[in-house]
Amino acid sequence: MKSIPRFRGPSIILLASVHIVLFVAGLVAGSVLRHGGPFVTPFSSGEQVRMFFIHSPMAVRLSSFFLFGSAVPFGIFAVTTVSRLRFMGVRAAGTNIALLGGLVAAVALFFSGIAGWMLSIPDVSDSVAVVKAIYFLSFLCGGVLYAVSFGLFAAGVSVTSHFMRLLPRWLTFLGIFVAIIGELAWFSLIAYRANFFIPITRFVGFLWMVLAAVALTRGRKTVQPA
Repeated sequence: MKSIPRFRGPSIILLASVHIVLFVAGLVAGSVLRHGGPFVTPFSSGEQVRMFFIHSPMAVRLSSFFLFGSAVPFGIFAVTTVSRLRFMGVRAAGTNIALLGGLVAAVALFFSGIAGWMLSIPDVSDSVAVVKAIYFLSFLCGGVLYAVSFGLFAAGVSVTSHFMRLLPRWLTFLGIFVAIIGELAWFSLIAYRANFFIPITRFVGFLWMVLAAVALTRGRKTVQPA
């Protein structure tokens, strides 16, 4: 009796879960350890931003540590998801789009974490101009760059899965919704209010990641191309 080939690779459910846990750990660390006062954004006054980083170096360092670490399981998740789709018989440009989006999103998290970590160094936080520049870099990489790239990843996975019927229809539509919201985050570069799309992409994207991972893991059979 001929055995059915099995996909060889790490668990995408585990990878998605570890990514989410590390990201949330960074949020908790930054919130718990920061030195009082309101949280600042790169759009706050230069002196407010500088004082925040001077008074909360450990919160900034740990938050950046976890953010940087979360990029590793996410990158592996993206590559493994694309590999699984190809194993299941998908032969479409969507897998390459998903791979591009996933890798760029992972790199965005790496740069955001590294830039954020730099702000925990006292010599760096002495200069208002330097602090603002680095903070904007961290914010843009972890915000709009991540959201737009994740949108490409979600679109690539969802559209190809829809045509191959690898995911439930409602889940593909959720992925397409995440993709559209992620691309709309691009407008945050010219309109501040469009930053609202970034957290929607991230947190709804977390839900979609886990559900898609479960669905694709259960769909173990390969689909032979025509």
